[in-house]
Amino acid sequence: MVKSSGDRLLMLTSIRVVGLLAGLAVATLVPPPSGESIPFLLTAAIVHYLYYALMLNAYRVGDMSQVYPIARGIAPLLVALLAAFLAGEFLGPLSTLAVVVLSAGIFLLALSGHTDNRKAVIFALLTGVAIAGYSFLSGLGIRKSQSLLGYIAWLEIATGVGMVSVAYVRRKSVLVEFARTQWRSGLIAGLLSVTGYAIALWAMSVLAMAPVVALRETSVVFAAVIGSVFLREGFGGRRLAAATTVVAGIVLLSVGANAA
Repeated sequence: MVKSSGDRLLMLTSIRVVGLLAGLAVATLVPPPSGESIPFLLTAAIVHYLYYALMLNAYRVGDMSQVYPIARGIAPLLVALLAAFLAGEFLGPLSTLAVVVLSAGIFLLALSGHTDNRKAVIFALLTGVAIAGYSFLSGLGIRKSQSLLGYIAWLEIATGVGMVSVAYVRRKSVLVEFARTQWRSGLIAGLLSVTGYAIALWAMSVLAMAPVVALRETSVVFAAVIGSVFLREGFGGRRLAAATTVVAGIVLLSVGANAA
């Protein structure tokens, strides 16, 4: 919805407004996160802002069927490395093989577009770094929070307030009209986004981070299909094959991390 929207910033903001409202509602009903988790929450929120900026630029210059799988495909790889070196969740032989397969798939995706569109690949890779960053920080923070729903609620509030502020400053003149005509799309996308990320955070509170992030990013195949079929982007066959390779690596990474 963000990619196909006439105003990507406002569509993304409408998604975050749903998160903000949901966060405010939940925050009144549950205990707040512990003080120990607040630095992780605030840092994750800042990285989210970086992610939003990079994602919007990636969609501005590139195709969804290429940009999304690269960004989402590299995130599990980076989280696995961060978890191994900083959280003691080490990779085994199967996970190492997964890294190779996953990297190959991402490399194929990077080559599956126009040769002059290096900017899209760079933005996609940086977006993936940001995804890995906020996923890892939130994975650590949720474990220290002592209030699962409290942490999720306040993270939604922190990211929502920032996006609403940016949208007000940059799009104040068209906010009301966009809300009037696009509220249904924003509501649907917002509910999907908030629910999906809340489930991922819950999973990371009880499981190793790498397999959770890995399984979440199997969505790259759907992105390749959506981009090729519904958005009519080129290189459909090559991108679907590359995205399938990415998913194979992701599944291997998930199985390997669980086995370890």
